[in-house]
Amino acid sequence: MLGAFLTCLSQTAGSSLAYSKEIISSGEDLLFSSTATSELSVASIEPASGSLEKPSNLVDISEDAPVDLLADVVEYDEVNGIVSAIGNVELVQSGRILRAEKVTYNMSSDVVEATGDVILNEVTGEVYFADSVELKDKMKDGFVTGLKGVLADGSRFNAESAQKVADLKVVMSKASYTACEPCKADPSKSPIWQIKAREVIHHKDEHRVTYEDATFEVAGVPVAYAPYFSHSDGTIKRKSGFLIPSVGFDSDLGAIYKQNYYWNIAPDKDLTVGAMLMSDVAPLVQGEYRQRFNNAEIKIAGGLTYSDRTDTNNGQEFREDNQVRSHLDVEGLWNINDKWRAGTALEMVSDSQYLRQYNISNEDVLENKVYVERFDNRDYATANLIRFKDIRVSDRKVDQPGVLPEIYSSFIGAPNSLLGGRGGIEFSALGLHREGDDQDMGRGSIETGWERRFVSDWGFVSNLNLNLRGDAYLIGDNDIANNSSGRSSKTSALRGFANTNFQTSYPIERQFDKAQMVIEPIASLSLGTNLNSDSDIPNEDSQDVFLDMTNIFDANRFPGYDLIEDEGHVTYGLRTGLYGYNGYKGEVFLGQSYRFDEEDDDSQFPIGSGLSGQESDIVGNISIDMGSDLRLNYALQLDNDSLSSQRHEVDMSGRIGPLTLGTRYFYANALQGTDLNTSREQIQNTVRLKLTDEWSLIGAAQYDMAQDTKGLRKASYGLDYQGQCVTFLVSGERKLTKDSSGDSGTRIMMRLGLKSLGEFETAGFTVGANE
Repeated sequence: MLGAFLTCLSQTAGSSLAYSKEIISSGEDLLFSSTATSELSVASIEPASGSLEKPSNLVDISEDAPVDLLADVVEYDEVNGIVSAIGNVELVQSGRILRAEKVTYNMSSDVVEATGDVILNEVTGEVYFADSVELKDKMKDGFVTGLKGVLADGSRFNAESAQKVADLKVVMSKASYTACEPCKADPSKSPIWQIKAREVIHHKDEHRVTYEDATFEVAGVPVAYAPYFSHSDGTIKRKSGFLIPSVGFDSDLGAIYKQNYYWNIAPDKDLTVGAMLMSDVAPLVQGEYRQRFNNAEIKIAGGLTYSDRTDTNNGQEFREDNQVRSHLDVEGLWNINDKWRAGTALEMVSDSQYLRQYNISNEDVLENKVYVERFDNRDYATANLIRFKDIRVSDRKVDQPGVLPEIYSSFIGAPNSLLGGRGGIEFSALGLHREGDDQDMGRGSIETGWERRFVSDWGFVSNLNLNLRGDAYLIGDNDIANNSSGRSSKTSALRGFANTNFQTSYPIERQFDKAQMVIEPIASLSLGTNLNSDSDIPNEDSQDVFLDMTNIFDANRFPGYDLIEDEGHVTYGLRTGLYGYNGYKGEVFLGQSYRFDEEDDDSQFPIGSGLSGQESDIVGNISIDMGSDLRLNYALQLDNDSLSSQRHEVDMSGRIGPLTLGTRYFYANALQGTDLNTSREQIQNTVRLKLTDEWSLIGAAQYDMAQDTKGLRKASYGLDYQGQCVTFLVSGERKLTKDSSGDSGTRIMMRLGLKSLGEFETAGFTVGANE
């Protein structure tokens, strides 16, 4: 901060006055230009670690920039070799402006002095004030009294005096720093918080700022003291050093202290290592290594400890003895050229509870993946090898199949390139492998199609799609053979399918004084060949079938490849909306589908999907957007015969005066023939009550309303402060899950954020759910 001030003053004042030997004393304003070499670094507060890229200068000042001087009087004392600019002195260089009552340059002693309300306006928005400035030794050394500064983000600093030493460091005495604006009613009042130090040194060669005898004050009251600490000056994005520690308490782990060290190995690589020390269990050691290459990058992170845990077997929880527990995450990316790239993402963990117990991650299924991709205009191709690991501690935990491999490629023509439309072709292959005698599957598919958009003179907007598809299956350890005697454990199947889909709509609009209304009837016709529901093809990817406004007009409402909606159906619906010119809007949609084949007990769609009958369920959507006052999205599915609820999703938030409310509700009926064989219903409510402009009460609750799992699942509450330069939150959260999940308990957390200095958070205070 001060380095920028003194550097600028030395460049502008020194070069301007050095070239003014031929100026004759005059009572009139004088304006002239000279040249100077400029190089500026701006100090700021930055975190110790950052992105892996080369540091760059924060301010771009061109060399040999002209310097303009404006003053009431410019005098030259030829006898003593002193040039003086007096009265409303203004120096301008590359957008930087220096103002003072008087600036003098003694050519014999090489001393520049600026006195009387010295002000420097930086091009980056900073403003610096000083009572006086003295520079010597070719402007390398200097002394400033009464230094004050206002940075671009509103942060402020003061120093009783400051000294610049050989362009290597700046020493500030009795200095203070704060990001808080002064009180308008009483500017002399102490800010909410500030840091005071006996001495602050900016080591420009080390890109570091150090503090000696530093005190952190809140409302003028000292609350913390440090004899010494330092941080990066912001001119470089990454610097080695200890990161901010965290402390806390957990009933299972004990008292916690976490400390990390960041090592800036080189511009293209870094390493973060640390340990979480706990009073009741062995320490957890963690590390993360990152490196970038010319066209590749890699990140490796992991942890290691030795402790016991709670596990479950047949619904009964039990305690496992101490054992080695660990995790490893690896991410790699290789940009082969401008069209091809390859990568890997590996996630490994010793047990299902580890990640949640140590607050590392809340993932349910880990994914280990190696892939290659190709991008070329509209064309795309990828190949993947994937292995999943289910770490859910629940009855739904299953043996996930390995994907060995998955291949997909898509080639799409340009618009209007084929018969007024465009064509495309897709290839895909999938291999699923399970351990032991569980079912394996291989599939290959090819699909080609053509589409065209029509807009008639009458206002109809239509789309026509024609598609051909072929599939080949090879199944091993067939589940059907295990359940039915006489069936082969290895089967194969071939399938061909052709379909067409024609969709048309007739949008009608009406203009009003404050809004526009649109009414759009929509209809589509889908026709396809009869597949006769080949029972030899297993259903691996089309089990969770649901119907809503996003897929009701599709020719095939199954989400995957294994099942295809054949023969024909017609879909009809109505979309209407009111769109205010002020940005408010409201939209309503209703739709239904009708299959041409007669309803029977062997419907390919499961009961509860909304498509099991000849007439589908009625689906709809209502959305309202009135800014922060009200936002609502409501999706519904009603039984065609009884209009009973089959699926409801509500996402709503609104504000009434100081009260802000939010609701998320979900209900879905059971899908027979799948593992989703019971209805699911859950609601989550949030509330924020604004007590003042800064203080708020917050709360949230998540409740499971399903018959078999009814009960409160999570509740939280807290007190929130959002000030001009400080944020504060204290909150409590209770999760009601099994102890074996590693995620059950009550946690109390406090978070403190100081503008421009960062955010500090406790590790949390946790009490076991059964205590």
